[in-house]
Amino acid sequence: MQVGIFIPIGNNGWLISTTSPQFKPSFDLNRIVVEKAERYGMDFALSMIKLRGFGGPSEFWDYNLESFTLMAGLAAVTSRIQLFATCAVLTVPPPIAARMAVTIDSISHGRFGLNMITGWQEKEYSQMGIWPGDRHFEHRYDYCSEYVTIMRELWATGHSDFKGEFFQMDDCRCLPMPTRRIPLICAGQSDRGTEFAVAHADYNFCSSFGINDPHAVEPSTVRLVAANEAAGTNCGALVVMMVIAEETDAAAFEKWEHYRNGMDMEALGWRQTQAAADPNTDKYAGAGRWAEKLRNRMPTMHGALIGSYERVAAMLDDYATVPGVQGVMLTFDDFVAGMDKFGQRIQPLMATRRHVLEAA
Repeated sequence: MQVGIFIPIGNNGWLISTTSPQFKPSFDLNRIVVEKAERYGMDFALSMIKLRGFGGPSEFWDYNLESFTLMAGLAAVTSRIQLFATCAVLTVPPPIAARMAVTIDSISHGRFGLNMITGWQEKEYSQMGIWPGDRHFEHRYDYCSEYVTIMRELWATGHSDFKGEFFQMDDCRCLPMPTRRIPLICAGQSDRGTEFAVAHADYNFCSSFGINDPHAVEPSTVRLVAANEAAGTNCGALVVMMVIAEETDAAAFEKWEHYRNGMDMEALGWRQTQAAADPNTDKYAGAGRWAEKLRNRMPTMHGALIGSYERVAAMLDDYATVPGVQGVMLTFDDFVAGMDKFGQRIQPLMATRRHVLEAA
């Protein structure tokens, strides 16, 4: 089972709380985290892109680096780990994204991939005058399908004459071509998003808001498996999960309750208002799931594994038994300390990571 790290490109990581560790993003911080990930044998590191935060007393995600340029820098200082940047398709034409990807592929010697996002938070784009209107909610996966098709053509042949509803290429060129096939990730949870994933992506992020329940993600992964079978594809599920680990369960849960007590309800409310603008009634789409998060007083952007090092190791191993899961992507409450806890205390206890220790 693969294990990756969702690096802290935005301030305060993935805890929406005033009592969690407060920090600003920097290249130096992310370099430390990714170098540790490489040293501990992690398989990949991924950075998101966020163009407008949620505000509130914690100023959640109001400070963010840019994904492509960050990963280019990290590609130059690493040698083994797979690196993924995130492409916000509304912000850059597909041939430019394709060329940036080829550049980082060259820097990394074939270790680069892309996470494709369609864009859901209107304020991120309207602040720059590039929001295409609410019709984007309905057509965003059609838009992204054309986008990816153009990139794949350019990477495979160096040329595209694609003509579609949203994009028209006219003898478009992109050379050199990448040294290896560039993998794609997406995060579609709705029926249409899952359909897009199996058609175009190598991996799809699946998530739940469960606490200490690896099988809570099964409704999402089982749907992905079924979609793969229907399409004859093999898009793997990657589960996003926060780890809060200490010597004992009690110590870890004490931290969790401390973070819950500082939940930034203003920032969470802003996020929920933005998500509610999407008219999609699919129960796996954003707004309904975030309402559940608010009801359950969860300060994380996804579910969490909380407990002793032994307990967390066992739960991570359990993901390997969930249908469709090919890996997990981790966040931590404290990224620098969390990386060492994972590498030194948790991973050595995981049956699914014995190959990493044997290779070390």
